[in-house]
Amino acid sequence: MRRKGIGRWLPGAATLRDYRRAWLWPDVRAGIVVTALLIPAGMGYAVAAGLPPETGLYATIVPLLAYAVFGPSRILVLGPDSALAPIIAASILPLALGDERRAVALAGLLAIMVGVLLLLGGILRLGFVTDLLSKPIRVGYLNAVALLVILSQIPKLLGFSIEAIAPLPDIVAIFEGIIGGEVQLDAAAFGLGSLAIIFILRWLRSPVPGVLVVVVLATVITAVFALSSSLPVVGALPFGLPAPALGGLQWADVWSLALPAAGIALVAFTDSAVLSRSLAARRGESVSGSQEMSGIGIANIAGGLLGGFPVSASSSRTPVAEQAGSRTQLTGVVGAALLIAFILIAPGVTAYLPSATLAAVVIGAAVSLIDVRGVLRLIRMDKVDAALSLAAFVGVIVFGVLAGILVTIGLSLLAFVQQSWRPYKAELGRVTGLRGYHDLSRYPEGERIPGVVIVRFDAPLFFANGAMFDDWVRSRVDAVDDVKTVILAAEPITDIDTTAMDELVELDDYLASQGIRLVLAEMKDPVIDVLRRYGLTERFTPDRFAATVGAAVDELTGGLRRDLEGTKWEGESDEPPTR
Repeated sequence: MRRKGIGRWLPGAATLRDYRRAWLWPDVRAGIVVTALLIPAGMGYAVAAGLPPETGLYATIVPLLAYAVFGPSRILVLGPDSALAPIIAASILPLALGDERRAVALAGLLAIMVGVLLLLGGILRLGFVTDLLSKPIRVGYLNAVALLVILSQIPKLLGFSIEAIAPLPDIVAIFEGIIGGEVQLDAAAFGLGSLAIIFILRWLRSPVPGVLVVVVLATVITAVFALSSSLPVVGALPFGLPAPALGGLQWADVWSLALPAAGIALVAFTDSAVLSRSLAARRGESVSGSQEMSGIGIANIAGGLLGGFPVSASSSRTPVAEQAGSRTQLTGVVGAALLIAFILIAPGVTAYLPSATLAAVVIGAAVSLIDVRGVLRLIRMDKVDAALSLAAFVGVIVFGVLAGILVTIGLSLLAFVQQSWRPYKAELGRVTGLRGYHDLSRYPEGERIPGVVIVRFDAPLFFANGAMFDDWVRSRVDAVDDVKTVILAAEPITDIDTTAMDELVELDDYLASQGIRLVLAEMKDPVIDVLRRYGLTERFTPDRFAATVGAAVDELTGGLRRDLEGTKWEGESDEPPTR
């Protein structure tokens, strides 16, 4: 149901007002379960973004609390995300120049900018912008992002480091490091072992998350056998709660981060909106896309102000919360409270967490982004979509994550134009035994109406396809002898722009010069209004329009009686729409 009153602006307050006592334990239990994933995931994605591990916890705590108040979805879990980490790193690290404090400040500024864009988008009801990333292109984009994340973590998994430049040089550097003996055996044992456990437990569908198992096991082993002196570890977290960390920023930083902020906002909301809608549908609820946009925006602003970085909904932690019985946003509040307790009570525990294990956690999450089945399905179903998905993948790998976002958006728009540029088109005729008018390419046994060509163009007419429409109609007329009338089955044409209108006028002039009359059948009233607005009422007079193709044929044939398999149909005007 649509929220009203206070629920429209503060969904969390509305949930609190209607809260049921029976929901309390399921929410608390789910919060405890999810916390076990929030700690390693937050720290791991912070490291993948080139930031200190504790910022990942700050970027989890604050957005969870903010979303609990302003977010419309009852069980969406927000936090750092593997799809955003490489974009954040590519955005802030070149500007930070190795200064960790500046990197944290830039990440906070980036989160605030992302949040402002999302909040404005929610206020202006711009949820439709997620349609700019079609599914095939998102598959290719996320596959490329997953590969970039994996490449960035392989050196840490094996206990050495490289200077990240670009995917192909990084692969060469990793290979040279392995061949050159830079692999640290104990780190590699922890990393590869952790990765194996994560995948095995995932394959076995274990109720205990593999991430939790490897983090606890690796930490205990490192502490018991005193390996932290020789093994790269995460290190103890600084004592303290989330706090502002925006010092040293300049206005030039805002301009430098404008494009990355827009890209992150688009990706974050796209993923969050899909997850939110799916969960709401399963629970018999509905979520406003614009309200979701605003909620995620406020969560990002709050996180950026208090030492965090851009976040989105988690496709791994949210299902865990749902499976654990979460009922409301209280699950996120419990998770945030437990994270605060961890920071205040046991920050030194991470001094025994191997960096290789944290890299395994990140790689395990990145692998889950890879959609091989989706790629194979695209290849099987639609070669054009498969090619667009591959192009998005290559665009991100070759040009980088930030430019890759522009490439994916451009490809999405190109896909739309391509589909409208070369739409399905058909010449229609009568088929014995079937009412209506049908595509002659699908019914070769069909017949043309003598002296009449009936055409259908399944797309709006606009600048990119107007000339094609004109040429195609002329080709159909030239293929038939003694044509007196062309009937355009115009129902699929939902709009005509000025360029296409000129093409339609040129076509009408050409047909008239050949003694052929153009009749517009089944044209929608809004499109007829466009013709009037363009001043074409004298050219296309009322007698040039017909309610249906059948009515147009009736007018030409005088209600011709035809015998169809023993059944006589008199007139055509009451026939169903053409196929």
